[in-house]
Amino acid sequence: MNRRDTVLLVDDVAMNRAILRMLFEREYRLLEAENGEQALELIQRQHDRIAVVLLDLVMPVKDGYQVLETLGTEHYLTECPVIVITAEDTAENEVKAFDLGASDIIMKPFEPHVVKRRVQNVVELNLHRLHQQELIDEQAAKLRESNTVMVDALSSIIEYRSLETGQHIQRIRLFTKVLLEDIAERNPSLGYDKRLIEIISSASSMHDIGKIAIPDSILNKPGPLTREEFEIMKTHASRGCEMLATLNRVGDREYLEYAYRICRHHHERWDGCGYPDGLRGDEIPLCAQIVGIADCYDALTVDRVYREALPEEKAFSMIMNGECGAFSPQMLESFLHVRSAFWQLSREYTDHESPDAACDADKIG
Repeated sequence: MNRRDTVLLVDDVAMNRAILRMLFEREYRLLEAENGEQALELIQRQHDRIAVVLLDLVMPVKDGYQVLETLGTEHYLTECPVIVITAEDTAENEVKAFDLGASDIIMKPFEPHVVKRRVQNVVELNLHRLHQQELIDEQAAKLRESNTVMVDALSSIIEYRSLETGQHIQRIRLFTKVLLEDIAERNPSLGYDKRLIEIISSASSMHDIGKIAIPDSILNKPGPLTREEFEIMKTHASRGCEMLATLNRVGDREYLEYAYRICRHHHERWDGCGYPDGLRGDEIPLCAQIVGIADCYDALTVDRVYREALPEEKAFSMIMNGECGAFSPQMLESFLHVRSAFWQLSREYTDHESPDAACDADKIG
């Protein structure tokens, strides 16, 4: 934020740029563009240094309205405020410019001192807002650090009570992250940025927290579960949500919301045959669908107390063919795309001390 020392002048008339240059050259580093296309190229390269954009509306190649629209779509307006300087003095043009995200509008001809003051006001207001956002982000980062400590502590409890190891938790985190990154790249409209991917990946660690409430005789049974035992095992999804609900006042709300959805719905299946709510299709939160397929893969490719891990090829085939429940075509497409990454992570973060607990579906008698 401290490097925002640049004013971008965008006008196809050289004389207009020269007048503005004289006003700001002592206080700012200046960039100039004579059309909207040049302006967008400069903003893409130097958006982290631009304090404000002074934008004409009527220009060749791309006009000011097109520039504003593109900046809004690509989310640059949140850090680079735009002041429109134009001779188009109509209420309709003003409304359109403001609707597209302009911070202020100055009409030509203008009084130089008025322009300087209004530019200064916009710049100071934006710097203050960015500073506030930095403070919010820092607080959120501290909360996430606290969440990590909490997650590790709760995960340790599960490890001590069951045959699962910390490597299982780590693999689920990494599988989730790899799948999310692939889905985000293929579907940018979903809005999964780096920050959100990190939050969801971390929240995936809580997917089986409800197993704390399952009796040892069922949780660590070395053979298949009876139907009655499996019904009790299935309650870990809802019991985990009850635990997470009690943490609402002490943790990052966004993180806990994702953890709640994952915990409750990672055993739901695309065709409605999962549990606990029998959701189908897009009713299942995407984050839970991702953790669901990650959990299945880990359950199949890690040793069990009553059998060895399945070959990777067999595990992959079972998931793709719906033998572990139905997954969405989008999820299977991404799973296919990241298959080699999954297998590499599975080998890199293998269990050394004790085998994983059995997959719920595998333990039905």
